[in-house]
Amino acid sequence: MLGLHIADICILGLYLLAMAAIGVWTAGKIQKSADFFMPRRFGKAMMVMFGFGAGTHSDQAVGVASKSFSSGLSGIWYQWLWLPCTPFYWLIAPVMRRFRAITTGDVFEARYNRSVAMLYAVIGMLNLSVNIGLMLRGSSEVISASTQGLLSANLAIVLMTVVFVVYGVAGGLAAAIITDFIQGILTIIFSFLLLPLIMNAVGGMDGIREAIADPRQLSLVAPAGITAFYIAVIAFNGLVGIVTQPHTMSNCAAGKTEMEGRFGWMFGNMLKRVCTVPWCLTGLAAIVYFGGKGIEVEPDKVFGAVAGDFLPKILPGVLGIFLAALLASVMSSCDAFMIASSGLFTENIYRPLAPDRPEGHYVTVGRIASVVVVSGGVAFAYGLRGVVEGLEIFWKISAMMGIAFWLGLFWRRMTTAGAWATTLVGFAVMLFTSEIAFGKHIIWDFNKLFAAYLPQFMLFDDKLHLPWQMILYLGAGLVSGIVASLLTQPVAKEKLDRFYALTRTPITPGEQVSVPCTLPEGAVVPEKRNIFPNTNLEIAIPSRTSVIGFLVGWVCVAAIMLSVYLIAKA
Repeated sequence: MLGLHIADICILGLYLLAMAAIGVWTAGKIQKSADFFMPRRFGKAMMVMFGFGAGTHSDQAVGVASKSFSSGLSGIWYQWLWLPCTPFYWLIAPVMRRFRAITTGDVFEARYNRSVAMLYAVIGMLNLSVNIGLMLRGSSEVISASTQGLLSANLAIVLMTVVFVVYGVAGGLAAAIITDFIQGILTIIFSFLLLPLIMNAVGGMDGIREAIADPRQLSLVAPAGITAFYIAVIAFNGLVGIVTQPHTMSNCAAGKTEMEGRFGWMFGNMLKRVCTVPWCLTGLAAIVYFGGKGIEVEPDKVFGAVAGDFLPKILPGVLGIFLAALLASVMSSCDAFMIASSGLFTENIYRPLAPDRPEGHYVTVGRIASVVVVSGGVAFAYGLRGVVEGLEIFWKISAMMGIAFWLGLFWRRMTTAGAWATTLVGFAVMLFTSEIAFGKHIIWDFNKLFAAYLPQFMLFDDKLHLPWQMILYLGAGLVSGIVASLLTQPVAKEKLDRFYALTRTPITPGEQVSVPCTLPEGAVVPEKRNIFPNTNLEIAIPSRTSVIGFLVGWVCVAAIMLSVYLIAKA
């Protein structure tokens, strides 16, 4: 049935029913909107798996395997772009928790005003719709390829959407975190299941090295395309944008205290960086495996094609376990993104326009908004031409309000006008230098009109190279934000003092805050300890815990990179 054995179908059915049941069970515990959008009650183990599950999904495996299949080992950077950012998560997480916010939009309102919060909410919802569509498209490609096309990609998108919407809309973020603990384990299985099978078939790394004549395909840094320059710029763009990805707030702030957020976000994502390795090696081995058979495979279908070729031969039901793990990887992220986006609409757009309604009313609005955002994601999934293209679109949108966040955090002189300027100018430059298309219909093509007039070093394959596009929109956004701020009235000192007091005041166990971005009654604000005192710069001297955790993060990064280098070269 649809290319699946009855055992595969039974396993998939049981898994989907279990996830839906968790959502229904969790729904009974929701009494107010904060319970739905930001329950702050989870420990380190749950937060690690939430950080891993929310940040890990099968479209990433598809993208990495696809790029490794077409470009070699350097394709791993299509997910490892976040690797140099990961130690910074240890420093970012406590700040996000100390904001005492429900959404990142609350932070923009506390630092600037409500208009910037609404701007962020709109862009954040767009960002998450794109990401949900990207995940659905990538996962559907795997399902379609692993069932030899008998289960269509479009039908797979519908099935996945229905299930995560049911349990996410019912149980909110708590349901997402609980299911992510289960789904995180399944995602690890999904990541490593195929690797030993295909590596055995091609003779391991020795067989790959013998079959691949071009040594550049076994290099972590390519001489063209994915160069050191490419990696550095993409990673910097990722660091700029990671703080304004809407689900980052829940990754950092759903724990009991700030240490749960720190531990969970950094180490959950380190676990993801490790899972990226088998995705890349699977794509690399597929070059040899399918090439030896003379089979042509579309890059986006490589991961699914490997699964469909190997798993049914092992034992009935193994493909079902693989597909359940695949669904786990996409739904564990889609649910978190859906709740984050509905929180943005409800708390930062709807509640200010319709205040003083019963809490149950806002929960209902959040559930409706969840469905609307997911619908936008499904539309994007159907219009997307390829997973790698969708991934690059997501990278760009993620950074659009990052500059406003970082300047607002570190520079007191940043103003509301500056936040609007940096965002709108950055967006305008990004759109102007892009190819805008839906499916096969091209609306605007910068490269067709202007690429011939650009210096050769800014081009790759006769198009504006992605890192140069990022430099253009980040640079334009930064300059416009600074200039607009210097030309406009500063934010009131009292407002700024309240904002920066939040970032200095640690979370205490059992702390209760009824209004977002406010300190609890009786809180003692620590004395300011800035690196540059008596200036407009608000850069705090890091604590001993911050320094040690940050260095441990870099040790983990070095160990992961060294391991892959040795695997490729040994």
